[in-house]
Amino acid sequence: MSNGPTARKSSSRNTPLLTHDQPTESLVAFHFVAGLASGVLSAALLQPADLLKTRVQQSGSTSLFAAIREISNSPNRIRSFWRGAAPSTLRTGFGSAIYFTGLNALRQNVARSNLLRPMAVENAQAPSYSSSLPKLSNLANLTTGAVARTAAGFILMPMTLIKVRYESNLYSYQSILGAGKDILKTEGLRGFFSGFGATAIRDAPYAGLYVLFYEQCKKRLSLFAQKAPVGEQLPIDMKGSTSASINFSSGMLAAGLATTITNPFDAIKTRIQLQPNRYRNILHAVRMMVRNDGFKSLFDGLGLRMGRKAMSSALAWTLYEELIRRAELVWNSTHGEEGVL
Repeated sequence: MSNGPTARKSSSRNTPLLTHDQPTESLVAFHFVAGLASGVLSAALLQPADLLKTRVQQSGSTSLFAAIREISNSPNRIRSFWRGAAPSTLRTGFGSAIYFTGLNALRQNVARSNLLRPMAVENAQAPSYSSSLPKLSNLANLTTGAVARTAAGFILMPMTLIKVRYESNLYSYQSILGAGKDILKTEGLRGFFSGFGATAIRDAPYAGLYVLFYEQCKKRLSLFAQKAPVGEQLPIDMKGSTSASINFSSGMLAAGLATTITNPFDAIKTRIQLQPNRYRNILHAVRMMVRNDGFKSLFDGLGLRMGRKAMSSALAWTLYEELIRRAELVWNSTHGEEGVL
């Protein structure tokens, strides 16, 4: 390697922060906490959009303005827009924690092992533009995102079901515990997983496509920001503000694209979760929705979901990566070592 003036040291964000000799508990715990914080923040801020999306999707005849008018006419107007915030925050917070922890573990293993090696980017720990995450191939990004999201979705499915019913006007649950008892009494344990098939079919491709689009957008925007030709490695680290801006913009673009592609499964999932006796399975729900409400019913709530997903994903991923970046700085100053969480 050249020692001339053009040779530069790789950024501290682009080499391993926790080595194989260091305890993995620190790695897992940090990603869990970072994911939890990002999920809680995005869920709390964007609950009104989630509430309106559920109201619009529960019936093909309900418009956005009608839903807003109905909620505005309730006794506690402001509080009503945050109905379901508790289950939503718990579900999104812990869901993000489990998802980011699992996703990081999968991506690190793919980068280090022979798993998907033919498809992985050579030198996966090379400079990763605005990101602290390892660089993988498109297929590896798609696969790891889908697997991590499906696993997290299954674990949090009971809370997801309670969240959706809490947000609708078809149920009058007064507490999370009361909702759980009612579902268990009337539908049994199986009731907590109503709509999981549609949820998995929605979440797996959404998460996979999101990670794929997100990484590609970060790469392109990083090159553009530093005016580097495509295919050229970035030799220096970028400012935190520039990195955060690129990550936020990439998150919004990726979420918009992935949301549009997967919205039909979200609309189907909502119908099944709210009225499991009427919509028995995915195929039955599709037939009934198209026959009764038209093909457009599969895209009910698209605008709301796209706006909400774009903001929540951008906030969650930007905060998550910023926490990782700051933790690396603390680790480096404390241990004198460089790298990626």
